[in-house]
This record gives sequence, structure tokens and C-alpha cells, in this order.
Amino acid sequence: MKSYTRELWFETKNRQEFINITPQVEDAVRNSGVKEGLCLVNAMHITASVFINDDEGGLHRDFSRWLEKLAPYGKDQYQHNLGGEDNGDAHLKRTVMGREVVVAITGGKLHFGPWEQVFYGEFDGKRRKRVLVKVIGE
Repeated sequence: MKSYTRELWFETKNRQEFINITPQVEDAVRNSGVKEGLCLVNAMHITASVFINDDEGGLHRDFSRWLEKLAPYGKDQYQHNLGGEDNGDAHLKRTVMGREVVVAITGGKLHFGPWEQVFYGEFDGKRRKRVLVKVIGE
């Protein structure tokens, strides 16, 4: 069995952003040499997310509005923020959107359904954060 690891680094300009990272994940799968296996893509920060969905701008704006209704930004709204933090909302948004995805690899390529893409979701941006890509298989 082969194993391959790559870290992707991001520093967003905005507090909240969604970035399509499918090309970087596909590149990692190609470089791994794995033809049949699994690819784990994992946000390594507790205020960021990795998820699979459609790459459609309206949908991404819907995510942002929906998440802001569920967990609005605000320093005084969360117990977490009482210790001087201001990102209690980002922790909750990450929990809703998910920590990681696992995608099957078939024939050396990510085995997606129609319209599926891998996204990095940032909820407390403007600092450097990483995503782990781990490929295993034959």
C-alpha cells in the first residue's frame, strides 16, 4: 500500500471565504501514484472546514447568509469570547460545515458525483492556515 501526504496553506483576505481546492487535491492524487484508494482532505484548524458541494456562487452566498443566521459574528455573543477571543461563531460554523472529506480514488482520479468539488471554508480568516491531504491505496 502507498501513502502520500501534502499540506496546502491558505491565508484569506476576508474573515469568511470558500475556496475551491479541487485542483490542488487532484494534483496530490496524481503525485501519489495511487490508482485505487482513498483521499482524506482535512482542515487542520478549528475555525476552518473542508466540505464537498457544487461550485456555484449563489450557493456559496447562501451558505454565508445561512451560517451567519445560525452563528452570527459578534464578540459579546459567545461564552468562548469572554476570555478575549472574538471567534466563537467560527468554531460553530466549522462544526456545521465539517472538518474533513474522504473521496474514493478510481483509476487514479477522484471519484466524484455530478457537480461535486472540494472546498476549503474559512470562518476566521486573515491568518495562515493549513489543510492536510492524505492519499492511501494501491
